[in-house]
Amino acid sequence: MKLKKQDIFEALKLITVPGEGKNMVESGAVTNVNVFGDEVVVDLTIANPSLQAKKKTEVEILKIIHSEVYEKAKIKVNIKVEKPAAPEIKGKPIPGITNIVAVASGKGGVGKSTVTANLAASLSKKGFKVGVLDADIYGPSIPIMFDVANEKPLATNVDGKQKMKPVENYGIKVLSIGFFTDPDQAVIWRGPMAAKALNQMIFDADWGELDFLLIDLPPGTGDIHLSIMQSLPITGAVVVSTPQNIALADARKGVAMFRQDTINVPVLGIIENMAYFTPAELPNNKYYIFGKEGAKNLAEDIQVPLLGEIPLVQSIREAGDVGRPAALQDNTPLEAAFDELTKAVVQEVVNRNDSLPPTEAIKITTMAGCSAVKN
Repeated sequence: MKLKKQDIFEALKLITVPGEGKNMVESGAVTNVNVFGDEVVVDLTIANPSLQAKKKTEVEILKIIHSEVYEKAKIKVNIKVEKPAAPEIKGKPIPGITNIVAVASGKGGVGKSTVTANLAASLSKKGFKVGVLDADIYGPSIPIMFDVANEKPLATNVDGKQKMKPVENYGIKVLSIGFFTDPDQAVIWRGPMAAKALNQMIFDADWGELDFLLIDLPPGTGDIHLSIMQSLPITGAVVVSTPQNIALADARKGVAMFRQDTINVPVLGIIENMAYFTPAELPNNKYYIFGKEGAKNLAEDIQVPLLGEIPLVQSIREAGDVGRPAALQDNTPLEAAFDELTKAVVQEVVNRNDSLPPTEAIKITTMAGCSAVKN
């Protein structure tokens, strides 16, 4: 069979580029196609640097040409990752902080704050200097999880200026709106007031030298998220979900928020919490109460890494209630799960810093509103 270049182009039009809404040809991703008898060479340029994205793209090209053009075609795909030009960095980076990682979730109740606390604890165990900013204005829970709910940040003098000194426990620096509000009263603030409070905790605090500042965002996608990303150049974001479809639908929206052109924060990956239940008396059994591999399938679909699967275990809840993250417990399955998660997050931060320029703190318009890891 004599292959035609035009037939190859028509087949490639059936593949959509993730996050762009255009097919592979219209988007300009396909830079060249050569045909030599039954051999096809496709040159491609993509913006997603992950190995998973490149592999999936290659497989899709092979499948579509074999099914739509010629099933015995010999296909070679050359993929080049386009490294964007470094933008002008806007916003106000915090001196001394190397990486800022936002922890988000599409909906509440999926364990985002629990994951944040344990990720911070696991990073600290590995020798990183870690801070946690509890940006969940209307439901701050980080102080309880670090057993500092009754503490108050003290004032400290830095270069002649009065700043807040974060509360510290387990070697982790913590600031939360929960330190400044009555636990028996609801926080009823409009967006601008909440944003002002967050800016004070970010820029009027003496964070010192940190390898990682984790920001525990509120659930959903809203005003607080925009304020944070407008104020800071976020290194990357992780999205926490549980396996069931309703949570995954919201997680997909969370990823889409970070990928919007007006925001453009790299998504480091998805974390599946409550992935399965293993009772203490049956340690080899796994019960998929909320569904199986939902986050894994979502991660593959939107071409981001699955960073880890955290089981549903009673001791995680108990550890959070008493204020000692489960990741601090030595030689337990939970410590191992959070250890693997932490390694994956650190690796993705390294990959992101190697392949992309620093994130630009976004400029929110009215329309948009309706550094490498230390080795």
